[in-house]
Amino acid sequence: MSGVTLHPVDSSMMSHIGYDQGSKTLTILFNSGKRYDYAAVPQEVYDRFLASSSQGSFFRNEIDQYYSYRQVKGPR
Repeated sequence: MSGVTLHPVDSSMMSHIGYDQGSKTLTILFNSGKRYDYAAVPQEVYDRFLASSSQGSFFRNEIDQYYSYRQVKGPR
């Protein structure tokens, strides 16, 4: 996923989110230091996530448990 721009977010749950249009992969960096990639996320969902007034609530209601994911890295 090199080349994906990660955008900082003001959230108690996560620090950055990014999106790869080609693979439809959503990347989330959590404040714990863990990074997860979520597969097959439509661009529209990412756009709404980025614009949301609460990324934590949006994540719980629209992403978590709806898209398959893999942990890319954990805290050091």
